Amino acid sequence: MPSYVAFLRAINLGAKRKFPKDDIRAAVERCGFTDVETHINTGNVRLTTTMRSRERIEAKLEEAFLADRDFEVPTVVFPTAEFAAIARDAEELTSPALARHYIWLLKEEPAPETVAAVHDLARDDHRAVVRGRACHLLLAEGYQDGTVDPLRVEKHLGIATNRNVNVVTTLATKWC
Repeated sequence: MPSYVAFLRAINLGAKRKFPKDDIRAAVERCGFTDVETHINTGNVRLTTTMRSRERIEAKLEEAFLADRDFEVPTVVFPTAEFAAIARDAEELTSPALARHYIWLLKEEPAPETVAAVHDLARDDHRAVVRGRACHLLLAEGYQDGTVDPLRVEKHLGIATNRNVNVVTTLATKWC
């Protein structure tokens, strides 16, 4: 059976959007998915299913999360092979010269004109590189600490959630 990696957006922010990883695992298992694992408490889930449609998996998870939490949880799902490719891109793009490397994980692949617009946002040695359903935000020294998206690329990307390069490469090694 194929395995997938799912990323939940906007959970565990403030008092009203709590969704502990054990509760996430239980909700995913109630959907009928198997071999469910979570990693840290930021909404990273591996699952196995006979379903082949990424979109159907996302919809089923989002429906289950809404029922469980009573708030919407946008979810981005990748087949393990696609996620492993994102991690390889991350390793290729990262360098010791970077202060930070965040990766926006996208629900849909952006149109070519969106990719061009995002690439055009580069400034002050900060740049974004879009590859498939991932946008690598490569930040040089001098960006404002605590600001994940100083280039404001997210507003161009549609539904997305971000993780740092360490989480992405760790999950790819662990689950792919």
